[in-house]
Amino acid sequence: MRSELLASFPQPEHHDPSEAICLRTGQNLRRLRTRRGYSLDRLAKVSGVSRAMLGQIETGKSSPTLTILARIAAALEVSCGSLIIEDEEPTTVLLTRAASKTLSSSDGRFETRALFPYEGDRTVEFYELRLAPHHAERADAHRDGTVENLVVAEGTVEVVVGKQPYILGEGDALVFEADVPHVYRNMTGGPALVYLVSTYREVIHI
Repeated sequence: MRSELLASFPQPEHHDPSEAICLRTGQNLRRLRTRRGYSLDRLAKVSGVSRAMLGQIETGKSSPTLTILARIAAALEVSCGSLIIEDEEPTTVLLTRAASKTLSSSDGRFETRALFPYEGDRTVEFYELRLAPHHAERADAHRDGTVENLVVAEGTVEVVVGKQPYILGEGDALVFEADVPHVYRNMTGGPALVYLVSTYREVIHI
């Protein structure tokens, strides 16, 4: 009887945060693409992301990895955060691990977690990076004016900027212009943890 009574009342909807982010990303991608006057074919050519993938992202059917998100953002000349923002940004935000969105690539050997609220456009973004033992993750060049500042919290990590390698131990930091291809490589047999701040500068072309 109790179950029958409960069934007669509307049940609260449980929204998946990751699903909401996918839908918002798709809406923002379509808005920014059309504002720039790009067709899907044009954006695919400029970004290197297939037309089919772009279409799936715009319709909320696919969640892009950080690498794909960075390619699209670079092609549109916006920050990655611009693709996942909402209209209003609260002053104080609690970012719990359980509710956070983690992007993974390379069969889960590389994970990225945003340590900033998705709401609101921004010129600075803060990420947590996790690399599996001995894994190397390659990142495409970001748009001009992008600077990355990272610090190794656990493990030993090699960062290759262009063709220049840098070995960082725990507590070591590196600041570099990220408008060239770069690589994060875990040099150890255990997981590596890195915190990364990306700063997007407006570049004026004369």
